[in-house]
Amino acid sequence: MSHKESLLRKISNNQEVVGIIGLGYVGLPLAVNFAEAGVKVIGFEKSKEKADKINSGNNYIKDIRDAVLREVVENITLTATTDFTRMKECDALIICVPTPLDKFRKPDMSYIESACIDIGRNMKSGTFISLESTTYPTTTEDLMLPIIEAYSKQNLLAKSQEPRADGFKHGEDFWLAFSPERVDPGNKDFHTRNTPKVMGAMTEDGYEIGEALYLKAIDKIHKVNSPRVAEMVKILENTYRLVNISLINELALLAGKMDINIWEVIEAAKTKPFGFQAFYPGPGIGGHCIPLDPFYLEHIAKKYDFDLSMIHTAGHINMRMPHYMYIKIATALNRHKKAVNGSSVLFLGVAYKPNIDDPRESPALEIMDITAHKGGLVSYHDPYIPAVKTNEGRIFKSVELTEGTLKKADCVVLTTNHKDFDVEFIKEHAKLIVDLRNMIKKGSEKVYKL
Repeated sequence: MSHKESLLRKISNNQEVVGIIGLGYVGLPLAVNFAEAGVKVIGFEKSKEKADKINSGNNYIKDIRDAVLREVVENITLTATTDFTRMKECDALIICVPTPLDKFRKPDMSYIESACIDIGRNMKSGTFISLESTTYPTTTEDLMLPIIEAYSKQNLLAKSQEPRADGFKHGEDFWLAFSPERVDPGNKDFHTRNTPKVMGAMTEDGYEIGEALYLKAIDKIHKVNSPRVAEMVKILENTYRLVNISLINELALLAGKMDINIWEVIEAAKTKPFGFQAFYPGPGIGGHCIPLDPFYLEHIAKKYDFDLSMIHTAGHINMRMPHYMYIKIATALNRHKKAVNGSSVLFLGVAYKPNIDDPRESPALEIMDITAHKGGLVSYHDPYIPAVKTNEGRIFKSVELTEGTLKKADCVVLTTNHKDFDVEFIKEHAKLIVDLRNMIKKGSEKVYKL
């Protein structure tokens, strides 16, 4: 029986073991979905703290219900480990590691490279491998494949009892695919299982195996013809949002100068039943995907001598938004005959989007840094995030949102539109409000809007 036939039989009989590499916002929900379907899952984590939390049933991802995690852990369907040699127990390995940008805004591929090295060193013959981490097109074929083949060769050469000393070969001993994560933290309607999943494999056999496997955890799989198509899909989805949000942010700045209410403009434009999709302005774009994805595309475009001028401009607008928001804070304080230097500025919300506990790439953090650098006495309140470290390394703890806290602040800045915020309470007790999220519908001498 071939490796493919053996693996498909295991999947059909629910006897496969799935390894998830990286147990964060993407990896842990996926691991839980597989475990709920009765699939044995091993989660691989560099962080012993995270692995220990999972093995004790201690949930740290808000989109997972605590009881569900405890159930799959108690049933020993899901276990977490820092021992990457256990990859040899797995029939499938799914990579869900971070892909940040370095200080030069170039993709940091070290997490993917490290995962591939571990896979090459430890996997067994007949393993399906899928990458879910956001990256640039050609990563699966040009980066992952050579690393896995090279390290599998070293691994087999070190084991004299192995019959193959030339390394595992793609299409014979393992299969590679790319299937981008589409996690939207805090979304009540769409989650890991019911969000359609795009997948592109390097071979038809790889796709057939991947589809059979993923259907255990995902309701619908959409096939594309190659990993590089799937990689471009994720970049397109988030670059589309970046360009449109950057457009509306720039128009919002212009509208403010022209004494035009941009929110009224958007509501009127929405009445057109075709050809228009509403995007809303804000202090900038946060999260791991939208602010970063275009830089992955810029990286690979340079290799093809191609200039992404529109995407570059959109990214530049987004990066400048926190500076423009600081100017609004300074202008509002100036109207009240105060300087930023020495004024107490209370920020409400440091999460990058409402009702979640994720501050990654949040524009609020940069605005706080700029304000503090200019001499402002910065504090914040966020019901979901008890403490935060800004981009420049400043550490803040969330203060209690009380009548006294609001009255003490020279300026209150609405940076995240959490549902927990009582807008009427804030309006009643704050001296000055800069509303960057349209939480207060009408501006006034007291309320300065985006």
